[in-house]
Amino acid sequence: MSYSVFIDGEAGTTGLDVLRRLEARDDLEIIVLGDRRREVEARREALNAADAVILCLPDEAAKEAVAMIDNPAVRVIDASTAYRVDPAWTYGFAEMAHGPGRMSQAEKIAGATRVSNPGCYPTGFIGLVRPLVSAGIIPAGWPVTVNAVSGYSGGGKAMIAEFEAGGAGAFRAYGLSLKHKHVPEMTLHTGLERPVLFAPAVGAYRQGMLVEVPLQLAALPSSPSVEVVHGALAEAYAGCRFVEVAELEATEAMTGIDPEGLNGTNKMRLHVFGDRSGAQVRLVALLDNLGKGASGAAVQNLNLMLGLREETGLS
Repeated sequence: MSYSVFIDGEAGTTGLDVLRRLEARDDLEIIVLGDRRREVEARREALNAADAVILCLPDEAAKEAVAMIDNPAVRVIDASTAYRVDPAWTYGFAEMAHGPGRMSQAEKIAGATRVSNPGCYPTGFIGLVRPLVSAGIIPAGWPVTVNAVSGYSGGGKAMIAEFEAGGAGAFRAYGLSLKHKHVPEMTLHTGLERPVLFAPAVGAYRQGMLVEVPLQLAALPSSPSVEVVHGALAEAYAGCRFVEVAELEATEAMTGIDPEGLNGTNKMRLHVFGDRSGAQVRLVALLDNLGKGASGAAVQNLNLMLGLREETGLS
């Protein structure tokens, strides 16, 4: 059986990457508008005719597209931030709730008609922190800081052009107003009760990212060991295809970590770096901001929503 898919916003960075991942598949038919892509009625027709729609648009344009959909059978995946904290939408991080005895997030996505694709930074942060909050290792009211660096492809066409023209320097910290749009998403989906302190940055490379959460273990109420923190993460993602927790021994042997190390994949790898006293850890997530952080996650969600093998087009 073949399913029809319409990518609204296929000319953007995420849209192009989604298209690249889907166009070679024989189980999907991609609806292409060509010269009619700017016609409102052509878009409306495509939005209502497709089995599934992937929106790769700015927030307001995504909301306008959703408002055009009258067909209740159309499944929608939105890659913007418009619906990531909306309770009427299912959050599209398939591994976020995983394990026996409860409905997994992947099952919720499979049964949903409206799915909000996670942000790239939040995917790494939630992947690291949610299991620790759920296990009671990090209290819900704890002040949590996250530092992160991404390739410039996550900044859109203007930032890509600036960096590739050589005018942006080697590294840029931003979000200095402490009001980054990812903060509500990060806070809600980890179960934290106070906004996270988010310190994002962009490096002079195209794609790939590191998301880091430093923790003073000795200051936490239970004073957990490095092994306890690692064990909670390992248990949370046991059996996951696309999220893995590096063994402590392998992490201890590392002298550095390359943000481009998982580029081109839909994988995320979590590390627990601890000091010898066991009083501190640096939790680090490695992922491709255009893979598991964007288009890869969208394809994974598409597969789940259409009842296809989760890994199709992502291996």
